[in-house]
Amino acid sequence: MCRLFGLSSAPLRTRATFWLLDAPDSLSEQSHREPDGTGLGFFDADGTPEVHKAPIAAYRDRRFAEEAKEVDSTTFVAHVRFASTGGLERRNTHPFVQDGRLFAHNGVIEGLDDLDAELGEDRKLVKGETDSERFFALITREIRAHGDVTAGIESAARWVAENLPVYGLNLVLTTPRDLWALRYPDTHRLYVLQRAAGGRHSGRHLDQSGTDGRVRVRSRDLIDAPAVVVASEQMDDHPGWRLMESGELLHVGPDLVLTRRIVLPEEPAHRLSLADLRPEAATSQRSD
Repeated sequence: MCRLFGLSSAPLRTRATFWLLDAPDSLSEQSHREPDGTGLGFFDADGTPEVHKAPIAAYRDRRFAEEAKEVDSTTFVAHVRFASTGGLERRNTHPFVQDGRLFAHNGVIEGLDDLDAELGEDRKLVKGETDSERFFALITREIRAHGDVTAGIESAARWVAENLPVYGLNLVLTTPRDLWALRYPDTHRLYVLQRAAGGRHSGRHLDQSGTDGRVRVRSRDLIDAPAVVVASEQMDDHPGWRLMESGELLHVGPDLVLTRRIVLPEEPAHRLSLADLRPEAATSQRSD
């Protein structure tokens, strides 16, 4: 299973260090399957999106993925990819950038010819081969049409849920001031944590690590600043982690105020099981 991680400390810029592969000090057994790519997205002070990402297609890529990345931003998105669609190339590695927004996805969407037909001219937004980037292009088109990110995500996800075979649509989308997350359906988990400055006991920096050591983030700035974290798993022992509901769309505003709504109460019209997936896609979704 791909790993999703999102963090917002908006409106404050905070510095954080990320490890996306073979995180140090991990006490847990590593996953039996090696990842196919890692990526980190954030925003410069002027709002320009920046992406550090690489496939794990060669030894030099693995060295890149193992290096600590220290960056500062108001919002961050990180992703560890287990490939289900598309080759091991940078263009297929998350996160993706469109219209100044960053996006990462966990799941599988099939019926890509139908999705391409629906995209039409907007297919030009897609640079790679993945279902994820196509889904992002549909979201981007719908944001343009509605003039609102929340409405665009809901509209695009609803179209996919009603028209295409779906295994999972979990996503994180960020701008310099906002973060959105969707869990749909209940195939994979997605958690949210509202973290006060200094954590549950105050006076502590952020230091979170996934149980398989794939994603780790540390930030001393969060001793003094609150934050909201979204992740595929509970990454520490903080009691405030909440499992998002199936169909829940979460928005973290520029003042860290959360709004949440069930936008997809129904099951996908064509819900896929693990047994329905192509072998490579099924393998990518078992890796957790």
